[in-house]
Amino acid sequence: MLGNDAPATLSLRYQALTSLHDSVARLTGLQCLDLTGNRLAELPEWLGNLTRLKKLYLDGNQLTALPASLDKLIHLEELHADANLLAAFPEQICQLPRLRTLRLYGNQLTSLPESIGQLKQLRDLSVGKNWLASLPEALWQLHNLEVLNLAENKFSALPESIGNLTRLQMLDLGHNELTALPEAPGKLTKLTFLYLSNNRLTTLPASLFEHMRNLAYLNITDNQLTALPESIGNLASLKELRLYNNRLSALPDSLGNLANLLELHAMNNALASLPESIGNLKHLKELHLSNNRLTALPESIGELSNLTHLDLRNNYLLALPTSLGNLARLTYLDLRA
Repeated sequence: MLGNDAPATLSLRYQALTSLHDSVARLTGLQCLDLTGNRLAELPEWLGNLTRLKKLYLDGNQLTALPASLDKLIHLEELHADANLLAAFPEQICQLPRLRTLRLYGNQLTSLPESIGQLKQLRDLSVGKNWLASLPEALWQLHNLEVLNLAENKFSALPESIGNLTRLQMLDLGHNELTALPEAPGKLTKLTFLYLSNNRLTTLPASLFEHMRNLAYLNITDNQLTALPESIGNLASLKELRLYNNRLSALPDSLGNLANLLELHAMNNALASLPESIGNLKHLKELHLSNNRLTALPESIGELSNLTHLDLRNNYLLALPTSLGNLARLTYLDLRA
C-alpha cells in the first residue's frame, strides 16, 4: 500500500506487475510514473485521474490498448510505450495538447490516423518496428518534429511533403521497402543523422545532399545503388559515411570535399578504383574497402595523415603505391585475399 503523500515520481520498473494497485490512484500530484518492464496487459481507467502527469513510461509490457481516459492527461509531455502489443494507434493520444515525445516502437500498428496531425507540439515521434505500409498525409504537417523514427516498417514510398518537416534533426527510414526517394528530403537542412539502410534504392536524387550542411552521419547501406550523386560532396559536416552492401562501381570526385570525414565504410561493393580526391580527407581515421574490385590505389592515399585503419581484404591489388609508407599513424592494415 502507498501512503497519501504524493511523490513527484513513482518508479515501479521491472516488478513483474500484472496489475496496477488502486492506491496509485490517490497519488494525484504525480508527475512521472514509470511502469517499464512489467507484465501489464491493461491499465485502469482511473489512470486518467493523474492529471498532473508529465511523463508516463509503459515500455516492455503486454499492453494491447491504452485506456480511453488517457485524453485527460492534459499536462502529459512524454509517453513511452515501446515494445508492447498495440495493434491500433490509441487516438486519444491525439487530444494531448502538450505532448512532445511519443514512442510506440516495436508494436503491431498497421496504420496511423489523420488525427495525429493534431499533435502540434510533438518533437520526437518513434513508430519504428511496426507494420505500417502507408503513412497519413497529416504526419507531414507536424512542423515541430525534430526526431522521426519510421524504421522497420513496410512502406515503399514517401511524398514530397516530407520536405515540410524542416526542423528535423534525425530521420530514420531504414529497413523499409523504399525503391526511390523524392527530391524533398533535400530541404531538410537541419538533419544531423539520416538512415536509409536496408531498402531497395537503386538511385538517389541528384540534389538530395545539396543543402544538408549539418549532416554528421549518413547510412545508405544494404541497398542496390550503382552510383552516388555528386551533391554528396556538399556534406561539409559529415563525420561517418556508410555505403557498404551496394553495387557501387565508383565513388564521385566530390567525395574529396568531405573535409571532416572520420570514417568511410564502402566494403562489399563493386569499386574498381578510387578517386584521386580521396587524398583530401585529411581527418579520415578509418577506411573500409574490403570485398571490392580494386586493382590499384591512387598515390593520394598517402596524404591521409590521420588514417589508423585500412581494410583492403578481398580485392585484386597487384601492387601498392609507395605513398602508403607515409601513413605514420596506421595501426591496422589488412591485405588478405
